[in-house]
Amino acid sequence: MIKRSIGVLGSTGSIGINTLDVIRHLNNQFSVKYLSAHSNSQILIQQVKEFKPDAIAIVNPEAAKLVRKDLEGSAIDVLVGREGLLELSSWDNIDICLNAIVGGAGMEPTIKALEAGVDVALSNKESLVMAGSLIKEVMEKNGTKIFPVDSEHSAIWQCLMGEEGSSIKRIILTGSGGPFRTKPNIDMIEASIEQALAHPNWNMGRKISIDSATMMNKGFEVIEAHWLFDISHEQIEIVVHPQSIIHSMVEFIDGSVKAQLGLPDMKVPIQIALTFPNRLEASWEEFNPEKLTDLTFEEPNFSKFPCIPLAYDSLKMGGSATAALNIANDNSVRLFLDGKIGFTEIAEINEAVLRGHKWTPKPNLSDLIELEEWGKDFVEKLIEEKVIL
Repeated sequence: MIKRSIGVLGSTGSIGINTLDVIRHLNNQFSVKYLSAHSNSQILIQQVKEFKPDAIAIVNPEAAKLVRKDLEGSAIDVLVGREGLLELSSWDNIDICLNAIVGGAGMEPTIKALEAGVDVALSNKESLVMAGSLIKEVMEKNGTKIFPVDSEHSAIWQCLMGEEGSSIKRIILTGSGGPFRTKPNIDMIEASIEQALAHPNWNMGRKISIDSATMMNKGFEVIEAHWLFDISHEQIEIVVHPQSIIHSMVEFIDGSVKAQLGLPDMKVPIQIALTFPNRLEASWEEFNPEKLTDLTFEEPNFSKFPCIPLAYDSLKMGGSATAALNIANDNSVRLFLDGKIGFTEIAEINEAVLRGHKWTPKPNLSDLIELEEWGKDFVEKLIEEKVIL
């Protein structure tokens, strides 16, 4: 395999750290050209010293001062702020960009990389949730590709290899159900931040852990699957699978079903996204079916997890609706993690923004940036006027 060059956006988060573990394991198959972080200067500095990229971007200016001081005298270019991140995302001298940025902030870097002619290994599902139509246009114009990193979409992608799209009957997205799967609705009103962060199967960052607890992540995965696999929302179903062993399934028109199985380890979908079309040997824990005692499945409880039907509604509405929902969720989760709203108010805010935004049939990048600013102001006003609380 020829050595490939890679840039990693969001390298200090859980997906970014796992990605560098994979690169480390692959023994010089990849050359790391750039890394980015929001504010975790300590981890970023450690990564820089090991992987020796040409450049890094760090969004937080205060954290950037620490990084520059530590790397003083080195040849590494340190870019700062949102502008620095977007400049780095536009580099065209790499083979693949892995985007592990959290939330809507990852959308524009995905677009910049694709516009530069670079394929993207995409962990940032919000890119397609916010700008699916726009991203598809950019990919078609530039001949670029997206390789899914989410375990569910990687599973679907692998199940569809060699298959015709016309043969798909439905996609079945599996989800663990998160920490509140067995909790009665009343308990969720009083749910603490610590309880919501306590995912039973996956070790993830704070934002995605809350999205899993509300099951908003599963709703976003429906939207992402729609754009990745050119399939209608009527053909995408969600099933709760608490063990997180079957990562997703595809049913075909002849009645056969393909499923992709594996232990809940993000290094597996990361590696196939980076090495496709090749499969390389890995040293992760082996899958042993004899250790499996149960594989169970349940219907999702839409009344307990109202964020799921909101995602379907936004996809039916089309246009700017999915972006509005994503923007709402970024803000509501931030407020919950800051202790300013309760857990069940996340869904209330998300619905208020979805229903209250000015719908646009085909938003461009400027429209989406404007919608982000409006959404943040709208949510803050809801809290100030105690419309939600």
